[in-house]
Amino acid sequence: MRDRGRIDLMARLCERCWNILANEMARLDGATAAPRAEPDPDDPSWIEPPTCPQCAMPVRVYPTNYDRWVSLAEVELPAKDVPEPFRWRLTKLPGRSHVGIDVVAVRVRGLDPLPGEPVVPAHRMMCVPDTTGEAADRP
Repeated sequence: MRDRGRIDLMARLCERCWNILANEMARLDGATAAPRAEPDPDDPSWIEPPTCPQCAMPVRVYPTNYDRWVSLAEVELPAKDVPEPFRWRLTKLPGRSHVGIDVVAVRVRGLDPLPGEPVVPAHRMMCVPDTTGEAADRP
């Protein structure tokens, strides 16, 4: 048993129980993105922003606080314009210094944000699948 996740969830679970919990949370939150690829010095494609396979729009891929990955929109919107299931916030993880070392996506739950507070919507809220086939033609 050990602590899991990127932020302390006040839980100590075995590997099997943690994966069951994290996978269920990811399913409910829509956090189904693939992790970012490790940079390869011979391949510059990792520098390019990732794109959505359905609509070919750029997305921001971040780890969640429970070690899964989520695709987020590139813009922040007021909370009043984003339905509750799609609201995320980006949180900097502190290191031993005052400089944040990593950014984690955290679902906004419990207390609703004020209507004007900025939140980052999940990309799936803004995704309009490309029915013309142009997304498949793009590299």
